[in-house]
Amino acid sequence: MTEISVELNRQLGVLISRNGEVETVILGDHRQIVIPVLSHLRSSGGRLKGVRCVHTHLVEEKISQDDLMDLLFLRLDLMSVIMVRQGLPYKLHTVHLVPNPGQGEDWHFLPPIAPSAQGGDVREIIASLEDEFSRHRPIREVDRGLDRAILVSVTTSSKARAQESMDELCELVRSADVQVAETVIQRRHKINPKLILGKGKLSEIMILALRHNANLLIFDQELNPSQVKSMIIHTDLRVIDRTQLILDIFASRALSREGKLQIEMAQLKYLRPRLGLRDDSLSRLTGGIGGRGPGETKLEIDRRRINDRITRLNNELKKVGKERYGRRSRRRKKDLPVMSLVGYTNAGKSTLLNSLTQSKILAEDKLFATLDPTSRRLRFPEDVEVIITDTVGFIRHLPAELIQAFRATLEELHEADLLIHVIDISNPRFIDQMTVVEDILRDLDLADIPQLKVFNKIDQVEADYVEDQLRIHGGIAISALSPETFTAFMIEAKRKVLKEWRQ
Repeated sequence: MTEISVELNRQLGVLISRNGEVETVILGDHRQIVIPVLSHLRSSGGRLKGVRCVHTHLVEEKISQDDLMDLLFLRLDLMSVIMVRQGLPYKLHTVHLVPNPGQGEDWHFLPPIAPSAQGGDVREIIASLEDEFSRHRPIREVDRGLDRAILVSVTTSSKARAQESMDELCELVRSADVQVAETVIQRRHKINPKLILGKGKLSEIMILALRHNANLLIFDQELNPSQVKSMIIHTDLRVIDRTQLILDIFASRALSREGKLQIEMAQLKYLRPRLGLRDDSLSRLTGGIGGRGPGETKLEIDRRRINDRITRLNNELKKVGKERYGRRSRRRKKDLPVMSLVGYTNAGKSTLLNSLTQSKILAEDKLFATLDPTSRRLRFPEDVEVIITDTVGFIRHLPAELIQAFRATLEELHEADLLIHVIDISNPRFIDQMTVVEDILRDLDLADIPQLKVFNKIDQVEADYVEDQLRIHGGIAISALSPETFTAFMIEAKRKVLKEWRQ
């Protein structure tokens, strides 16, 4: 290698597999080599790549910063440099990654040796490295197909606001049955339009992925197609953003035919502008959480076929919308007032509906546990009947694709005589959540429908705190799990809904 490199006056490199075979030969210039994308080699979560790089340095230069970045971003087993002096191999310098940095460094340099004085088996060094990484990161979850994610937020907002958004992202990830390996927040004055992250923070994330065996990066911000492509190339991990995470959660929770049609519509609209990505990036992109998505066959469809499918879905949803309109009309003919439960996701709407009507609708302590709208009859004490409906919960930055897809479902709210705004008073950010719900209702032209604020989960906070919040915001306080707290709510809800209905 040294002889050829000196003759060409260019750096020469080889990528060698663990069984000693040469995978790739790389010819650089006098100062550097450029290692190509290693997409043909194994990629398993945060593990090492399974190849080591050996290349020449012609100017008696030791391992450079570019070499360290290649070692990190490509997750090479080892990076070795043959230092050339007077046309002959002089010293062999080797560096490898470490799971626990000793003095803030993410790599360890082996003592330089003469190339002719090498001893031992390099495979033993690599095997011990893999064992060391394995001791510091669990691997069985990923091997069983359970995703381990690093959550990333890159924002220009305040530290407190960024942490609030990250906490909510953690809840979303928990709802998707994904394990959170680590969270990373980077505050910047200006977002990097290509990578979003700075190079230093990206290096930190790569090391975290190795330590925790993470196989997924989830960004709190929406990524454009070029940003997704760049992150995949640099990290070799699956990359999704908050929007796709929410779409994946909806895909796993939708039970009704209408819900499934709406989710597929939203996913296809999200996928359509991302078809320009290369095939292997696209396969990771559309995989989402646990490989859910519109379907494996959708990976190869082109923009025209997606448009055709969206058109067919639109027609099917119109038919379902007519059926829903017919059901609403029949309810109207029975001359019954309608109350609709609205609120932030996981505020307790489904639990309240179950307690009021003795139903058994799915209610879990997860975001978006209930997607499909549900209607039940509710009888007030004085033999007055109303229809009470439960709809999908809201969340900040709700994807535009979802709002469009669920517009038919949300039409249920336009039929309501009274909106019951359910608020989780035990959440320290409930005021922000109230604002998000009110903004979405305004965007849906529902702000003119009378509302009754219901502060739920009072059993989880102090009574004095509840009284203070009612004095500030008005409304009624309840615990959806305790029907004995419903008295004031039933009286006020009956008064308001009958007043609006009779008008």
